Amino acid sequence: MSGAGPSEAHGGGPLPGPTGWEEPVPVPLGLSHDVLKSLLGAWALAACSAAETAAVEDHLGDCGACADEARRLREAVGLLHQPEPLDLDPGLRTRVLESCLDRRPPRIPVPGWAAPYDAETARLDALLQDFGDSEWHAPVRLRWFEADTPASRRTTVAGVIAHLMSVDGLVAMALGLGDPLAEVASAREPGPTGRTEAFWRASHFPPTRSVRTPWREQSHHLVRTASFTGGSAGGFGVSYGDFELPLHDALLDRAFECWVHAEDIADAVDYPYDPPAPRHLNKMIDLAARMLPVALAGRRRAGLSAPGQTPHLVPAGAPGRSLRLEIEGDAGGQWMIPLDSPAAQGSADHEVAHVALDGVEFCRLAAGHISPEEAAAGQDGDREVIRDVLYAAAGLSRM
Repeated sequence: MSGAGPSEAHGGGPLPGPTGWEEPVPVPLGLSHDVLKSLLGAWALAACSAAETAAVEDHLGDCGACADEARRLREAVGLLHQPEPLDLDPGLRTRVLESCLDRRPPRIPVPGWAAPYDAETARLDALLQDFGDSEWHAPVRLRWFEADTPASRRTTVAGVIAHLMSVDGLVAMALGLGDPLAEVASAREPGPTGRTEAFWRASHFPPTRSVRTPWREQSHHLVRTASFTGGSAGGFGVSYGDFELPLHDALLDRAFECWVHAEDIADAVDYPYDPPAPRHLNKMIDLAARMLPVALAGRRRAGLSAPGQTPHLVPAGAPGRSLRLEIEGDAGGQWMIPLDSPAAQGSADHEVAHVALDGVEFCRLAAGHISPEEAAAGQDGDREVIRDVLYAAAGLSRM
C-alpha cells in the first residue's frame, strides 16, 4: 500500500483549491490543414506551444489522415528511446497512466471487458522485454487436467508465446483480423491444442525470440479493434472448436490464460510474478464460476461424476440443488452453482454444500496447476458434490 496522500494529512477532506487565479486554458489557434500537418512532427516530440498543441489535437479528432500520421510519428518517437530496465517500480506504469487519463480521457477508451486482456498482455510483454537467448529457450512445462488426470506438455518460453499467439488467433479471426496460422495448412483444426501443435510442427526450428513481435502486434490489434467496437460486438461468438464463447468472455479467457502462462514463464526463469489486479481477477473467477454448470453436465455425460450424483429434474430457470462457492480475498465473492442442469437456477434455499477457496488458489485449480486434492478448500455439506465441483473446476483447464 502507498503512504498517506495530501488529502489524508488534512483529515480526509479535499484539499483547498487555488485562490485568486487559475491557469489559463489554451485556446486552439485557427490554423489551416497544411500548417497543422507541418506541426505533427513537433507535436510528436512534445515541442509545440500549448496553443499549437491544442490546435493540433483538436484537428486530429476530425482528420483521419493526420490522426494516422500522428500515431506513426508517436510510435517512431518511442523507438528513439532505449527500453527501460525490467526492475522498475511495478506501480509506476499504473500511476502514470492514471494521471494521464485523469487529465485527458482517451478518445477511444478500452472497454472494461477488454481491460483484463490489455493489462495481462502488457504485463507479460514487460516480463519478456529483457530476456536473452537463454531465457527464451528455458524449458517450460504446461500443465492441465484431462478426464480427472493430470496432463502436461514440455516446451520453451518461446513455445509458450507461440501457443498464446495461436489461440489468440481464434479471437482475431472472429474480429475479422488475420490468422497468424494462415500459412500453416494443418492448422485448420479449430481447437486450441490442434492449432498449437500444428504451429509447433510447421516451425523448421524451435520458436525463438522472433515470436514476440507478431504476438505483441496481434494483442495490440485485438485491443484496438475491441476498443473501436465498444459494446456492439461483445455478444457474437468465438469458436474454440468444441465450444463457443461470447467475445466478452473469450477475451477474458485469453487474459486468464495469458496470466497463467506468464506465471509458467516466470517460474522457468526464476522471476517473481504477481497475480492480476483484484478487479480483473474477480472477472476471471466469475467466468470460471459461470462455466462450472456446463462442466458438471459434461462430467455426467462422460461418466466421471461420483456415484449417486444423478441430477434432479428441474425446469429451465427453476431453482435446484446448489453449491455455494465462496471466494476469499480482495477479488472474492459468492456464487451459487446449480448442480443438476446448466439451465437450473442456483438457489440458497436449495444449498447442499459450501466450498471456500482463496481467489488465486481457485484460479490455479481452474488452470489445472493444482489438483482438487491439493486445493486448500474449506468444505461443508455433501462431500461427493464438493468433490464433483472441484474436479469440474480442474476440468476447465486445457493446454
